[in-house]
Amino acid sequence: MGDRHRTARRDPAVGVSGVTYDSGALIAAERGERRMWARHRALLLSRIVPVVPAPVLAQCWRGTARQVQVARLLAGCEIESLDEARAKAAGTLAGRARIADIVDASVVEGALRRQDLIVSSDESDLTAIAAAVSRRLNIDHHEPTARSSSDHESVEQKAAESPFRMSRGGAAR
Repeated sequence: MGDRHRTARRDPAVGVSGVTYDSGALIAAERGERRMWARHRALLLSRIVPVVPAPVLAQCWRGTARQVQVARLLAGCEIESLDEARAKAAGTLAGRARIADIVDASVVEGALRRQDLIVSSDESDLTAIAAAVSRRLNIDHHEPTARSSSDHESVEQKAAESPFRMSRGGAAR
């Protein structure tokens, strides 16, 4: 984990040096959304290796055969471990933002540290966390496509049920 070479090129126009995927990006990949796959392919062709924080992976991964697309996406990503220092930094950030969502806090902490663009469908929560420490994020808001009511339970539903997805008031979403 985290041992892949990550070529980061800082884009002075937007002030970012890399890309971090939040759970919305993994969910989009699982669904086979063309826009997400085109973005991922373009990043890899530009020699930019997206980062997936370990808590995001844990939130989305269920180990089923249906997740072949997620596994394919992850093959081109760096999985950033949640070591003691990063766990403390994410916990401190969560405390300052008065939230219990460690997954979002770890995404924001890493993206701020690396000056990454975040690919997410959860822009408002991430922005609020960064604002708690007077920082701004660069977020590419990924709008998920509609799913058929006949689709079986998705990673998105599992992620919503995760004990890590907590609102600012502390109640599960």
